Amino acid sequence: MGYAEVYQRWQEDPEGFWMEAAEAIDWVKKPSKALFDENAPLYQWFADGELNTCWNAVDRHVAAGRGDQVAIIHDSPITGRQARITFAELKEKVARLAGALARQGVGKGDRVVIYMPMVPEAAIAMLACTRIGAIHSVVFGGFAANELATRIDDAAPKAVIAGSCGIEPGRIVPYKPLLDQAIEMAARKPEFCVILQRPEQEADLIPGRDFEWEAFQEGAEPADCVPVRGDHPCYILYTSGTTGQPKGVVRPTAGHAVALNWSMKNIYGVDPGEVYWAASDVGWVVGHSYIVYGPLIHGNTTVLFEGKPVGTPDAGTFWRVIAEHDVKVLFTAPTAFRAIKREDPTGEFVRKYDLSGLRALFLAGERADPDTVEWAKAQLGVPVIDHWWQTETGWAIAANPLGIELLPVPVGSPGVPMPGYDVRILDEGGKELSAGELGAIAIRLPLPPGTLSTLWNADQRYVEKYLSTFPGFYETGDAGYRDEEGYLYIMARTDDVINVAGHRLSTGQMEEVLASHPDVAECAVIGVADELKGQVPVGFLCLNAGSGREPAEVVAECVQLVRERIGPVAFFKQAVVVERLPKTRSGKILRGTMAAIADGRQWKMPATIDDPAILDEIEAALATLGYPRGNGAAG
Repeated sequence: MGYAEVYQRWQEDPEGFWMEAAEAIDWVKKPSKALFDENAPLYQWFADGELNTCWNAVDRHVAAGRGDQVAIIHDSPITGRQARITFAELKEKVARLAGALARQGVGKGDRVVIYMPMVPEAAIAMLACTRIGAIHSVVFGGFAANELATRIDDAAPKAVIAGSCGIEPGRIVPYKPLLDQAIEMAARKPEFCVILQRPEQEADLIPGRDFEWEAFQEGAEPADCVPVRGDHPCYILYTSGTTGQPKGVVRPTAGHAVALNWSMKNIYGVDPGEVYWAASDVGWVVGHSYIVYGPLIHGNTTVLFEGKPVGTPDAGTFWRVIAEHDVKVLFTAPTAFRAIKREDPTGEFVRKYDLSGLRALFLAGERADPDTVEWAKAQLGVPVIDHWWQTETGWAIAANPLGIELLPVPVGSPGVPMPGYDVRILDEGGKELSAGELGAIAIRLPLPPGTLSTLWNADQRYVEKYLSTFPGFYETGDAGYRDEEGYLYIMARTDDVINVAGHRLSTGQMEEVLASHPDVAECAVIGVADELKGQVPVGFLCLNAGSGREPAEVVAECVQLVRERIGPVAFFKQAVVVERLPKTRSGKILRGTMAAIADGRQWKMPATIDDPAILDEIEAALATLGYPRGNGAAG
């Protein structure tokens, strides 16, 4: 059965479609129906069923006789260490930690904040929480103290599980001082903390509050899996870039398990027992969905990687991991491939490794520019699939469903809507637009299983933020269009669609053109306020390593390229070469902050920024173009 038939099956009978998908999950009590819409526009899936996420991710594979299969491969080029944990070993480790948490009073519905580096214990902590019905909230390791404090105050956790430190290329990031500061700042203090002491830097423990990882578990009875209702929150995940009051995305247990399990085979095309690698971090939604829960629920071996695409030690580290561990599918962010391409434009490192086992590369998180996609295709010789989703949705809105049918998706498109997602392109008044017209991308309610059900303790805020602009629809915040064949194109965040002399233009389209220049490794375009035209675009270009070209020449050629391919209507006349672009730790380019600097508006240092010093470089680069021209001051 091809994609069109599968999607049509969902459209004609969504209830039957999802009840059938739910058969692949182990239930303590099966749900009476799929969709619970009594409280619309707040929907729940499989609400009256009972199950346990940890059982589905770990115990059931042991019970099925696959306890000796490797569940987690930990590969840490930063420390030089590797580990392999079987499903049987994972069950023992998770049950022991869960028992220790239960002994300390953590139970169903209690929150636990997890603040860990990329080590197996991070996944063990997540699974231990779900084992006893506790709700975890993972915060990216090394996040600033004040940001951690706001999340502690919002989630009100009974406990915090943390690592003593994280390890970056060339430096150690102490986590414990940040945690101590956060708890001091927070109004709602956790009762206790569990600290994993890493040999690279051990932390000072506060007597009576802090427990060392091993000592905490000593003598604890292994905990059994606690059944929870289908609508019980599995976790809370705070969206990146949050300032002020945080937005805690709530992920209900049953829909999460059903959707992720369905996606592993149908979207990513992997079978149980195969190795799947999402090169991300457990602090982000990709880490939740496709490092921990998706692969383990489906019975895959997952790779937990502590390293970087370049510099640990070189631009070949991804290829080494794929070759060593027989990775069948890799999922990462386009920014990782742009970094690799910049360091190794001719693909010399690719040819050093046997990548014959790799079947596909999936990209998400940032728009995948066609130049990077074509480079990856040429180097790897496998399908390179851009797909589109969000923290809020938890799995792909649009993709090329490798496990159903590999479609001839044009480069630049993340594919077609997945079952459960009725995607529409709307104008500002909510009217549906024709093929080729740029508009706001919205999804008709209800959203499918696996997506957010609400924001933590903020139902009204959820409705106002996501469901109010277009009644009956979820507002994605992204802008794009659909072509005549039905393929989606995600061009920019709605905020990144700029208005140049009355013409609505996509910065993503301009970036696509700039990225096609042979000397450009990475780029960004922002809209800057202009008295005459409303806004004008300004480009930032990072050049390939060893390019050797004069920046002014490349800029002139890029300006001409945009003129040729988009036309003078874009009014693209200004660009500047920079060494690097400001990004969040998950790889998203901070275009909004760059635009605020250019406009001279007041701005706040983004909580998720990877390296704050980059903004000084951006400010200096903009000054060479005569920006900022306003009267605002950075703050």
